[in-house]
Amino acid sequence: MKKLTWLTITALFIIILSACGSSGEEQESSSGSDQSSDQSSDQSSDQSLYEQIQEKGVLTVGTEGTYAPYTFHNENDELTGYDVEVAKEIAKRLDLEIEFKETKWDSMFAGLNSNRFDMIANQVGIKPDREEKYSFSVPYTYTSAVLVARKDNNNMQSFEDLEGAVSAQSLTSNYADIAKEYGAEIQSVEGFNPAMELLNNGRVDATVNDRLSVLDYLKQKGDQSKVEIVAKEDNASETAMMFRQDNPELVEAVNGALKEMKEDGTLEEISNEWFNEDVSTQ
Repeated sequence: MKKLTWLTITALFIIILSACGSSGEEQESSSGSDQSSDQSSDQSSDQSLYEQIQEKGVLTVGTEGTYAPYTFHNENDELTGYDVEVAKEIAKRLDLEIEFKETKWDSMFAGLNSNRFDMIANQVGIKPDREEKYSFSVPYTYTSAVLVARKDNNNMQSFEDLEGAVSAQSLTSNYADIAKEYGAEIQSVEGFNPAMELLNNGRVDATVNDRLSVLDYLKQKGDQSKVEIVAKEDNASETAMMFRQDNPELVEAVNGALKEMKEDGTLEEISNEWFNEDVSTQ
């Protein structure tokens, strides 16, 4: 009986020692894993964003996907448009694959801030307040703002007529600022198409929007359209690719690609394909 008790105690002692040893090994292994992870993180943080993109081989681009003719889905549900084709050509010249992440306009800047994508290609206008927070490429589109109203609205003939009127606008766009400057009450929408739909249905008085987008819309709608351009601003606005700040290598690389595209006529060719005119120059 005593011998059995002694054997039992000895076996338990061995089991306890084994468990302690195993626990120590697991703790050391876990510590080593954390250290490796930290080292990997440190190594990644030493690289610029452009170096990380080159290593991955993919440029991630935020775009709306609902803003014809710049970024939209064709009849085959393929993402296409002027901005999409320009971005594809940039990636090609940088020897990178391209991945588009579609998101609504009013959440696009937040997506860039949270690293969901490396660059925005969505007709982003260059504005002083944006330049304080973001970096821009050289401009690749020059366009102007137009005032759009229903054909049966004789009271909306100039930008001054926006005083007290309701205008459908994306809140963070340049065009919303213009409408506000003329005293319009803003009806918030998430993009170009909802603005035109509200206007067509007579639920708003007007919209201030991009001339090229409106011309494309009118071309597509033909005689079915109930709206028309009633006024145009003289000053051209510049649109560019947008990036998070402190990524000069990526901005420089994209600028280099755009410069090549302008010099060899590729940008003009893409522009003529979509607009029958060169919108890449003033």
